[in-house]
Amino acid sequence: MPQPCTSSHARHAQALPALLAGALMSVWLMFGLVDEADAQTPGAPRLQLTMAQQGGAAAQAAASNGSNGEPSALGALDATLEDRLQTLAMAGARQVAPNQARVEVELGRLDPRLRLAPCAQIQPYLPPGTRMWGRTRLGLRCLAGVTKWNVTLPLTIKVYGQAFVAAADLPAGTLLTQEQLRLAEVDIAGEAGAIYTQAEGWLGRQLARPVAAGEALRSADLKLRQWVQPGDRVQVMATGNGYAVAGEGQAMGVGLEGQDVRVRFDNGRMVTARTVGERKVEVVL
Repeated sequence: MPQPCTSSHARHAQALPALLAGALMSVWLMFGLVDEADAQTPGAPRLQLTMAQQGGAAAQAAASNGSNGEPSALGALDATLEDRLQTLAMAGARQVAPNQARVEVELGRLDPRLRLAPCAQIQPYLPPGTRMWGRTRLGLRCLAGVTKWNVTLPLTIKVYGQAFVAAADLPAGTLLTQEQLRLAEVDIAGEAGAIYTQAEGWLGRQLARPVAAGEALRSADLKLRQWVQPGDRVQVMATGNGYAVAGEGQAMGVGLEGQDVRVRFDNGRMVTARTVGERKVEVVL
């Protein structure tokens, strides 16, 4: 007669619901959804995991966030953990956002291919060097479990503030005037490049690329200003750790805004300096 299946795969499959239940109970304890006494009291209600049935309807309901039926940003992770992640991301964003800016946090989703082991203590954290600005990430790591794991969760930080936007479609090459831009609330963190809150930064400058109506004007949209001509006498500021030395030299090429230019001193020494203003360059030693 055929013998019942007693392979390790079968035993692991039978034990999986209990392992998942233990992991969720640990998360609930960590974030205060249940009292520790209730979790340990004999006869207390037990955490019940419902496996997907009837075309996955039960699994979809377990992953929903609220009554609208939309999937939660973290899927099967606990809703309270999602709140903690929102709070952590908001705190990080407030450190770099302007004081009057309105900040929104949109949590992404963990990679659906991940299979995380049960964990008794999950710690959300800001990865070193990560800036809570635009498209970024938060960390999640297991501190107490059979298998320690460390994953990152994608998220988007939106920072809304007043900045200049195009009043109408503006083609590349447009010489900007006051009438062509207006102030509006925009997502400062939405794209690369600084936005403009004062007209002095862009007035009279030329567009390097088209800007659509309602789109925020950013530094990358403008043509670089030419501040140094070849042969110009330029002021050179050399800065180091705790000191600064000023001098003069002769530009050996064109100096565009923020770009490097070669400068020769009267003693014949050559340096590469960054163009920072009209006939002004800077060397960082």
